[in-house]
Amino acid sequence: MSDVAVIIPAKDEADRIGPTVTSALALPGVDLVVVVDDGSTDQTGRVARAAGARVVRHSRNRGKAAAMESGAEAVRLLDPDTPRHLLFLDADLGETAKAAAALIEPIRSGAADMSIALFATRVKLGGHGMVVRLSRDGIRRATGFTASQPLNGQRCLTRDAFEAARPLAHGFGVETGLTIDLLRKGFRVVEVEVEMAHRATGTDWRAQLHRARQLRDVALALATREPLITQNLNKLRPNR
Repeated sequence: MSDVAVIIPAKDEADRIGPTVTSALALPGVDLVVVVDDGSTDQTGRVARAAGARVVRHSRNRGKAAAMESGAEAVRLLDPDTPRHLLFLDADLGETAKAAAALIEPIRSGAADMSIALFATRVKLGGHGMVVRLSRDGIRRATGFTASQPLNGQRCLTRDAFEAARPLAHGFGVETGLTIDLLRKGFRVVEVEVEMAHRATGTDWRAQLHRARQLRDVALALATREPLITQNLNKLRPNR
């Protein structure tokens, strides 16, 4: 039974999106993979389509949360009669995307409403720890739940859970917002250990800029859900 759709936000991932799509299409219960080409300047969309994905393109980069929303809407339009579970995967997983079957099982069985991947093999993420701690501590304060890998984007949700979490938190704050919002509304969230891996984050200026954007977006997601965090946000802003 085809009851799961895979959504893959992607920007400039032409070198890895093909194997990711192929592996996603091989997952049990998956016959629809939607790649959201979020303003790529390379051949991400073409490669994804050749691998068997349906492709939605943003003419400019709109961020991860917007790509997830576009992907979910595309699934609804492509298959309006089936309220599919939604499996979100990163574009650079390559062949390790096949391990996502473990994320689908608790959703399909009804044991959980959202599953979050817990990577068994950690990849060095050069300076990533500060953002992780911010997200983890914020989720714990807001809900009492301690997320081991709160920023992990590999997640499977029921359609009802996804709709309950909309509108999604902006950009890279989407995972933090999803976890808080669903737990507060009584949805069941579990972490599932998987053998997945994606590209390590570097230490060059582009990587540093990426982390700065993550920090900003996670802080903003927390600020709208925990007013006290606004005090810390003010410390991040330059004096006027």
